Amino acid sequence: MEFEKGMKVIGIIGAGSMGSGIAQVAATAGHEVILLDSSKPMLQKAEQGLKKILDRLVEKDKLTKNEAGSILDRIQFTDQLQEFDPCELIIEAIIEDLNIKKQIFRELESIVSKNCIIATNTSSLSVSAIASACDYPQRVLGIHFFNPAPLMPLVEIIPAIQTNESILSEAKKTISSWGKITVQAKDTPGFIVNRVARPFYGEALRVLEEGIADVATIDWAMTEIGGFRMGPFTLMDFIGNDINYTVTETVFKSFFYDPRYKPAFTQKRLAEAGYLGRKSGKGYYDYSEGATKPEPYFDKALGNQIFNRILVMLINEAADALFWDIASKEDIDLAMTKGVNYPAGLLRWADEFGIDNCVKQMDQLYDEYLEDRYRCSPLLRRMVRDKKTFY
Repeated sequence: MEFEKGMKVIGIIGAGSMGSGIAQVAATAGHEVILLDSSKPMLQKAEQGLKKILDRLVEKDKLTKNEAGSILDRIQFTDQLQEFDPCELIIEAIIEDLNIKKQIFRELESIVSKNCIIATNTSSLSVSAIASACDYPQRVLGIHFFNPAPLMPLVEIIPAIQTNESILSEAKKTISSWGKITVQAKDTPGFIVNRVARPFYGEALRVLEEGIADVATIDWAMTEIGGFRMGPFTLMDFIGNDINYTVTETVFKSFFYDPRYKPAFTQKRLAEAGYLGRKSGKGYYDYSEGATKPEPYFDKALGNQIFNRILVMLINEAADALFWDIASKEDIDLAMTKGVNYPAGLLRWADEFGIDNCVKQMDQLYDEYLEDRYRCSPLLRRMVRDKKTFY
């Protein structure tokens, strides 16, 4: 394959939905792309899937037939790692297994030039640990897309502790040129989105397990009163209860078993039973043909109680991410609105809700349960003391 001069050649490892999506984004931006997978059937499936997606975009008048054809022509499908020789940026998007990722990064270094940036799309593993497998760890960083990559605007950029500043700057510039919104996060479990979003699921599950409200009522409270696009149980069914549980478990373990991130037995049992959500036909809701969706209990007082509890837990998590310098306040708010479509940035929401109210509600929860799960962020306490707001 002949490559156009002056435009970076991008390598993508993994032809699943994420890898294929990133390949589509890069090729649409004009790059020549090499999409690699060890499975030839997976490569064939990816090629057919991309063709179908591009054809659909033509039908919707989002692309011309020539543009769609050119995008697909710019993607080379291969099962040979040696084909990555001309790449200037490689993004790995395979199974979340640290040893497998480290092995691939080691192999890559014997093929690519010293100037090639090597990135991982990991959502939960240590970027610094992956970089440690390389002789030149300074050119390794995290570039975390959200699924589906062509539609979701947010990309988290995560420098490892070894990452060179110029590499970080170049990666941000490249991803921004693809029309994506980038935020920078410290290399800590869950980065921004998968850390800050944990209470949206975890506290909803806690409310359910305590018998305060059922699944439909909690979802109704968060969408109708809170303004979220999806309730937590609808969203967990959409993501897949196996995936959502695994992320929660990973974050919990990575934070040295901090009770704030403790998984719920309810979700574990659903995953074990194969009730994975939409993809299996059953999760918190039944998606089989003719199934009736349960009605929520339309009680505004109860709905407000549920919404306030989950919102305050989310705000507390966002404030703690800022307290620990995981990201800037602007990037934390941007990540949650653009990465998971929250109706507002949580720190801006805290100003509107009243930071003193957040502290009061967190303290009430702690006094009731006496669990470290409900400890209030020191940053919120300081801001009340100093009469400050986030914005």
